[in-house]
Amino acid sequence: MTLHDLFIAPFADFGFMRRALVASLALGLGAGPVGVLLQLRRMSLVGDAMSHAILPGAAIGFLLAGGLSMTAMGLGGIVAGLGVALLSGLVSRHTRLSEDASFASFYLTSLALGVLIVSAHGSNIDLLHVLFGTILAIDTPTLCLMGGVSTVTLCMLAVVWRPLVMECVDPGFMRLVGGGGGACHMLFLFLVVLNLVSGFEALGTLMAVGMMMLPAASARLWTRRLWAMMMLSAALAALSGLGGLLVSFHCRMASGPTIILTCSLFYGVSLLLAPMGLASRLFTPRLTRD
Repeated sequence: MTLHDLFIAPFADFGFMRRALVASLALGLGAGPVGVLLQLRRMSLVGDAMSHAILPGAAIGFLLAGGLSMTAMGLGGIVAGLGVALLSGLVSRHTRLSEDASFASFYLTSLALGVLIVSAHGSNIDLLHVLFGTILAIDTPTLCLMGGVSTVTLCMLAVVWRPLVMECVDPGFMRLVGGGGGACHMLFLFLVVLNLVSGFEALGTLMAVGMMMLPAASARLWTRRLWAMMMLSAALAALSGLGGLLVSFHCRMASGPTIILTCSLFYGVSLLLAPMGLASRLFTPRLTRD
């Protein structure tokens, strides 16, 4: 088997592989930078909670559309995700519960409700599609939607870059100077939900957050510069999509889980070999005083 057969032929011969590759690139460009900001705010597990919170909205969109309509399910997911974010913020501000505790409570309720709706009014195949996605079945309208989400994400990050980063690093300072920290926080949550909904069709609600968090965690081990971290996160997400699709094609495995496992492989390599990984800490000699 030649290098052409390994790396080029799957995309040259099959249109669904080309669409899946473009979808992976679009997801990586948008989700990678957002994942870095999630880690900067120490909200990594909140991202996982948000990915589950979109399920009931997507399920209702599925019922109203009478099938797997990305437009209806995406709009429903955005409404459900933002609703959970708003409710969690209100609960954490007016009760003694922390934001992560309120997120966990609402996302468990949303996950159970979404599974119940889909299983009661759909088939097992529909439920598997909602939970795990089908990146190889991406059609052109869905691909355009993913590209639009990535474009909107990058443009919004460019416009509100400084206040958004400041709100992530020191939200107390933003509140003190009246810099619109609450608005920046809601805008950030909107970008998180938007990218999770974008990844929903390809990877499902259970794994959409993987393309967001694993490359970001890997990038953070290689550099301390925020811009470099975001670019590296997007690049690792895109490479994970490419590698996962090739492995799934040649080994006849499910594409979504293979892509996420490829992200995990990059994370494992980074954990061992990156400048801020385990190897540098174990083998760098400690400075001793004379």
